[in-house]
Amino acid sequence: MPELPEVETVVRSLKPIIGCRIEEARFFARRIVIGSPQRIAAHAQGAIVRGLSRMGKHIVLELDSGLLLLIHLGMTGKLLLTDTPGPYTRARFALSGAALSSNSLCYDDIRMFGRIELADTLPARLRRLGPEPLAISFDEFLKRLHMHRSQVKPLLLNQSFVRGMGNIYTDEALFRARIHPCAIASRLSCERARRLHQAMVEVLTLAIERGGSSISDYVDADGRKGWFQLSHQVYQKTGEPCPRCSTPIRRMLVAQRGTHYCPKCQRR
Repeated sequence: MPELPEVETVVRSLKPIIGCRIEEARFFARRIVIGSPQRIAAHAQGAIVRGLSRMGKHIVLELDSGLLLLIHLGMTGKLLLTDTPGPYTRARFALSGAALSSNSLCYDDIRMFGRIELADTLPARLRRLGPEPLAISFDEFLKRLHMHRSQVKPLLLNQSFVRGMGNIYTDEALFRARIHPCAIASRLSCERARRLHQAMVEVLTLAIERGGSSISDYVDADGRKGWFQLSHQVYQKTGEPCPRCSTPIRRMLVAQRGTHYCPKCQRR
C-alpha cells in the first residue's frame, strides 16, 4: 500500500492540475466509488481544482464549489496524467485550462481496494486521524507514546496515533532508532522516544526526497518510479546482513504484519 512518502510524491506530481477545469468525470468500476458515481460526475463536471493536498494517506482535491474530491489509493491504486486509459483504468477525469503533459487524469487500480468520494466537508474518519508525523513535536509524540501500553510497531501503524505511517517506514524508523518492534510504547525512555521521533522524521523526509519506494505497483502521476527502496536497511531484507553489525535480518509477524528487524541492534 502506498504510504505517506508515496502519496506525498503523487500529490507533488499532480500540482500542475491546480487551476484546471474538470470537463468530464467517468467511472468504469462501481466498487471504487463511495456514494453515487453519477452524483460525483455531475458535481465534478465544470468544477475547477482550487487546491490539492495530502491528509495521511488520502489525497484531497478542493473544488471551486467548496466540495472535496477524496482519493485513497488502496493497495494498487495509481493516479496518472495520461491520455491513454489502460486495462485497469477505473475512473477518468478530462481536464482543460493548463499546460499539462496530458489532458486527462486516470485512476488505475488492479485490485480495486482504493476509493474515490465526493464530500461537503472532511468525513469523520479523516477528522479522527492522528497528527502528521512530519509535523508532530517531540513533546507531543512522547506524550502520546506514554499513553499507550501497546507494542510500538502496531501503535505507529495506528492511523489515529499518527497518520500516514505504514509497514515500510515503521520498520525502517524502528531500525534507525534501535528499538525492537515489540517494545512497549509507554515504557520507552525519553532518550529512546527521541531517537524514534527523529528517525521517523528522517526516514520519511528522505523517502519523499527520493520519490518513495517502488516495490510493487507504485509510480507517481507521470509514471515515474521512486528509488528509496534502494536505501531500505531492513524492510524485505530477511537473511541479509544488518548494515550496522552484520547479524542476519529477521522477519516475524507483529499484529499480523510482516516485520523486519535486527535481533542484535534492536533488542527488547
